[in-house]
Amino acid sequence: MKKLTIIATGDIILGKEPEQFFSSVDTEITKADIVLGQLEVPYSDRAPELADLERQLKNLAPLSGRFDVLSLAGNHIYDAKDIGVKDTLGWLEGNNVTYTGAGLNIEHAKRPAIVEKEGVRLGVLSYNCTGPKVMSATETKPGCANVDIITHYELGDVANPGGNPTKIYTYPEPESFNSMLEDIRELRKQCDVLAVYLHKGIVHKPVELADYEQVVSYAAIDAGADVIFSSHSHILHGIEVYKGKTIYHGLNNFIAWVPSLSPNFRAEKGVRNEVFDPEQWARKRIEMFGFVPDPEYPTYPFHPESIYTIIAKCIIEDGIIKQTRFIPMIVNKAGVPVVVTRESGGEEVLEYMVKITSGANLNATYEWDEDEIVIGYR
Repeated sequence: MKKLTIIATGDIILGKEPEQFFSSVDTEITKADIVLGQLEVPYSDRAPELADLERQLKNLAPLSGRFDVLSLAGNHIYDAKDIGVKDTLGWLEGNNVTYTGAGLNIEHAKRPAIVEKEGVRLGVLSYNCTGPKVMSATETKPGCANVDIITHYELGDVANPGGNPTKIYTYPEPESFNSMLEDIRELRKQCDVLAVYLHKGIVHKPVELADYEQVVSYAAIDAGADVIFSSHSHILHGIEVYKGKTIYHGLNNFIAWVPSLSPNFRAEKGVRNEVFDPEQWARKRIEMFGFVPDPEYPTYPFHPESIYTIIAKCIIEDGIIKQTRFIPMIVNKAGVPVVVTRESGGEEVLEYMVKITSGANLNATYEWDEDEIVIGYR
């Protein structure tokens, strides 16, 4: 079998003039044999909720020919309700982009993506661990595949009922969790390499992982996954190796064009619904997450540390993953992800990855190989 490379990106939100955002990353995409990514939001030419957000179907055009598989499970896929899901899936199908994690019903949403290159079959499954429940598909409703997470708050020894918890416990709800594991076991029979892409993590919070993240990731590997990719937190999280399998706990954003998240955003044409109110969310997220976006990043209004981001890379030999790596990037003030070399900013990204990996007590180690970082473990 030929030596192959798989790369996986974090969250993708395309908007106005989307082609320009690929200027620096196209070299890496072209070199890879299989390219995965997470499409974060729905697109439609007729959904009134999206009218102010530049989410027309034409803005998905750069995905065709670049991405082999898109993960769709996430906490925004149902923002424009049935229409948004149907139109997004219709565009992907019409443009030969394979997807997994969302569908017109739960059976469709849980359907794996399988692609074959040079005799190697890659299977991909995708699950949303972040809620809200309205995003999930049912037997009769479009949405995403999900693993529901239960959250339990404890005050400990603090005499303050109703106050801030001193400990937050999270763990997967058994039925949806076991359903994911059964999906993985079944897909394991059909492919050489199996990737699970999870939408998980604490949003906009550096370093910290929630309890459930390792529980779900470890169980997915025990069930047959070869690698875990993750996004959702819109900030990098650390990496670990479990039983020889790499878990990318948070790939951060890949391309995220979202001027609508700036605090001064005002809707002009869009119609809010009970699921999604862009104007209210732009204000609420400042209160919830404790940071004000940098005005010098008008289309990329995220946590200041979210300018550091990566592309995951897996090297396949003889039908198995022999090595995992990452490619460092820094997002510039135009919101464009720029691939950086060791001398042009890569050391800065690596220092950040070392800090957040050790800060979360994860076991990954990193070593340069030319301008990429090879992942090991201690």
